[in-house]
Amino acid sequence: MKKILIGYKIGNSIVDLQTYTSKRLEEGKPIYLENSPEGLEIIRHSTAHLMAQAIKELYPDAQFYVGPVIENGFFYDFKTTAPIGDRELKKIEKRMEEIARRQLEIERYELPKSEAIKKFANDQLKQEVLKSIPGEVVSIYRQGDFEDLCRGPHLPNTKYLKFFKLQKVAGAYLGGDSTKEMLTRIYGTAFADRESLKKYLKMVEEAKKRDHRRLGRELELWLLDSEVSPGMAIWLPRGAELRANLEKLLYQAHLERDYEPVKGPELLRSYMWKKSGHYANYRENMYFTQIEHDEPNRPPEEYGIKPMNCLSHLKIFSHKIRSYRELPLKFFEFGTVHRHEKSGVLNGLLRVREFTQDDAHIFCRPDQIEDEVLKVLHFVEQVMELFQFKYEMELSTRPEKSIGDDLIWERATTSLQRALQRSGRNYGIDKGGGAFYGPKIDIKITDALGRKWQCGTIQVDFNLPERFGLEYIDNQNRRVQPVMIHRAIIGSFERFIAILTEHYAGEFPIFITHTKAIFIPIGEKHLPYARQLVNQFKQEGLRVELLYSHDSLNKRIRIAEKQRVPYVVIIGDKEVEKEMVAVRDRFNRKQFNFDKKEFLEMVKSQCEVKI
Repeated sequence: MKKILIGYKIGNSIVDLQTYTSKRLEEGKPIYLENSPEGLEIIRHSTAHLMAQAIKELYPDAQFYVGPVIENGFFYDFKTTAPIGDRELKKIEKRMEEIARRQLEIERYELPKSEAIKKFANDQLKQEVLKSIPGEVVSIYRQGDFEDLCRGPHLPNTKYLKFFKLQKVAGAYLGGDSTKEMLTRIYGTAFADRESLKKYLKMVEEAKKRDHRRLGRELELWLLDSEVSPGMAIWLPRGAELRANLEKLLYQAHLERDYEPVKGPELLRSYMWKKSGHYANYRENMYFTQIEHDEPNRPPEEYGIKPMNCLSHLKIFSHKIRSYRELPLKFFEFGTVHRHEKSGVLNGLLRVREFTQDDAHIFCRPDQIEDEVLKVLHFVEQVMELFQFKYEMELSTRPEKSIGDDLIWERATTSLQRALQRSGRNYGIDKGGGAFYGPKIDIKITDALGRKWQCGTIQVDFNLPERFGLEYIDNQNRRVQPVMIHRAIIGSFERFIAILTEHYAGEFPIFITHTKAIFIPIGEKHLPYARQLVNQFKQEGLRVELLYSHDSLNKRIRIAEKQRVPYVVIIGDKEVEKEMVAVRDRFNRKQFNFDKKEFLEMVKSQCEVKI
């Protein structure tokens, strides 16, 4: 099959044939009409414009803002007089197909920005786009009688656009600013071939079934109630048990790796956040409050609710003189933090304003950095293996907005890089993606549907120990500054539980699941034996439930199975007489008969898991 050339990759830039030809570039890696990342970017960018042209033909008063490519597709923000909802997507898709069949040449041309301002004088959204474009020249893409400001890249002809799907309609504030008008946003996706599109859409449907927001509601795990507090979860009994099981597992794993538990306050004086650099570099993501003093004539003082746990841990290190013999010192805290996220980005438990981190800080000598980072990487590997996650790592370097001198950043980055190389694992580089106080390694896990999620992180920090004057006495009796390694393995319990919920489709591994078994007595005379079994399990620290009502047995079994617990236990005459249990195993989809003690011991052993 002949490959169709659609663009070139030059360095880190993707350019289409129009740009390549117009700039007469002589070097570049060819990009073909296929599902490579570069190919998809060109296909999806072009499909966004195809959609915009279809909307313009159907709704002539439409004005368009921006239409970028995103991770799994594209979107376009626009406004029309007529309201557009999900019901209109089919109509827009049909017009897109019709335009594609016209085989319109896609042309790129450039204009001085001053001329573009005049050209689009009656288009308010184009004027907003022009304000955000740097430089004095802008590029425009034209296909048929439709054109729009765009930097590209695009396909050379609409005939190549065949395999696309519009997915949903949403609202979006102009430029992401909630003080400005609300625009309509349509999301879509596109691929180079039909099979890839079908495979992706099937995965999207499966993701809807696994959506943690739906499953959290159906399984009665948590509530997300904006009336109480947007972006903050309310944990119901089953969800709280699930979370507690995960916490206990990780808590024990930390103790066995010589981490020491600590606990810091939720509120810290703003002076501390100014000293750390958070006030200058992170203030927009924090919550602050004024606290009245009970002393006369003393003005109120500003406090910040912690977005991170590190400042308390710095104080714990410095509250007494430390020796080099104590290092490394490892403090961990399952600390609740608050970060102000815009309402538009809140997403179930995946993006919240209040969450609890499995946070730890390692204070060590510079010569210990690599070994300690390697130990953390091994810890990460063991956790990911337990939950059957594949994962990848990325080294994020100094961002534009940062503190500390170049030498400190170079030392920290080199230490992380060497540890990654010693681990033998492949890793990517995210230039400029580090924290404001230091470079980091990000851990990205892949779930059962192939989706990637950012979870854990490892950060080397020379800056905060310097700002807070941390010292230890070295082997020559000198006062020396330690290095601080920030690290989280799962990131936050909220986010990780959301990912686990979707990864396992609500069928959690027995060692962390909220309910190990549901006991169903067939009739009232079987109830005492069922209660006896439930009490025995609870005495062993195993949460189980008793389901007895006037509903039919089959209905109660269906109700229990919808809870996706590992075992549904039926109690009838035979079970009472022989002190046995009839067990339906959800994981193996089989039914077994056990002696009651044998069943209890089996469940206990399945829950005795260590990292």
